[in-house]
Amino acid sequence: MPTVADIAALLNVPVSGDTSRQVSGIATLTDAGPTDVSFLSSGEYLEQFAATRATAVIVDRSVRLPAEAKSGGNGDGGKSAPALMLVDDSDLAVALVLPLFAPPIQMPPVGIDPAARVAPSATLGEGARVGPFVQIGERTRIGRNTFVHAGAFVGDDVTIGDDCQIFPNVSVRERVTIGNRVILNSGCVIGTDGFGYKWDPKRKQHVKIPHIGTVVIEDDVEIGSCTCVDRAKFAATRVGRGTKLDNQVQIGHNAVLGPHCIFAGQVGIAGSVTLGAGVVIGGQTAIVEHLNIADGARIASCSAVYRDVEAGASVSGIPADEHNGTLRSQVAFRKLPDLIKKVRELEREIKQLRSMQKS
Repeated sequence: MPTVADIAALLNVPVSGDTSRQVSGIATLTDAGPTDVSFLSSGEYLEQFAATRATAVIVDRSVRLPAEAKSGGNGDGGKSAPALMLVDDSDLAVALVLPLFAPPIQMPPVGIDPAARVAPSATLGEGARVGPFVQIGERTRIGRNTFVHAGAFVGDDVTIGDDCQIFPNVSVRERVTIGNRVILNSGCVIGTDGFGYKWDPKRKQHVKIPHIGTVVIEDDVEIGSCTCVDRAKFAATRVGRGTKLDNQVQIGHNAVLGPHCIFAGQVGIAGSVTLGAGVVIGGQTAIVEHLNIADGARIASCSAVYRDVEAGASVSGIPADEHNGTLRSQVAFRKLPDLIKKVRELEREIKQLRSMQKS
């Protein structure tokens, strides 16, 4: 069980208060018990901080603490006062501390479960694990220490790198390439055919367009549950290194996502969209086909993007526009009922004046 000193060493920050206390978990200020570490991210929670039972608190440097708390107390002056660790970014600090208390993933023995079906020509790296009811296709390569969980499907000619987690009921279709340290959460589908059809006026029906390309998932990517990354028509749909996709995201065929992008849930990226590095997209946003979203762009939730977005720009709305402009438009829109009323009053007054002039 780690001590307060251990956590401070992990965060590389000094401690005010007793560093010898053992810590069994992490919780909010309200829920924390006497052996938990907690966190104070905003001055809005000073009241909860004053009443917390936590043994230690990670405090964001932006919070102005009461004078009596700065020395490792919450105002009671007693031994129950929590130790304090002052950090530049409390959210990042919590992310670093959480793994100390995360329950371990249940790992079966190294090797292939008897209930799995692995093609004779498939190869598994040292330390790889294949769970029950997994199917792995011909000529597929699974890297070292990668765990393919129960019920996953991995097609022919797939390459999966080292230290990956392929969670239950994931589908990885044929000829897909997945890098190292990739996490595919339950139910995601990588490499299904892109949505491509052409109307045949003679036969009066949609003709399916074959998608003969592939998908490349680079290193350190995480893909959420029920997210789909479609196969390219030609070449590859690509998800850049370090990119994180939430649940229920749709990536269309031939899209190219740069490194370290992050999408919230229910984002839809149409075919052949290109994203630069570090693009941030809020939930339920849609981007139409063939657009370029440049490095560092930020797109607010529930937006619809119909044109290219410049590097570093923040956009929002339907259609998406410069964020401050969208806010001004929304303010103006709320004023429309009153403006319409005033216009009608002016119209009546003008009509009366014209009537008086004629008489």
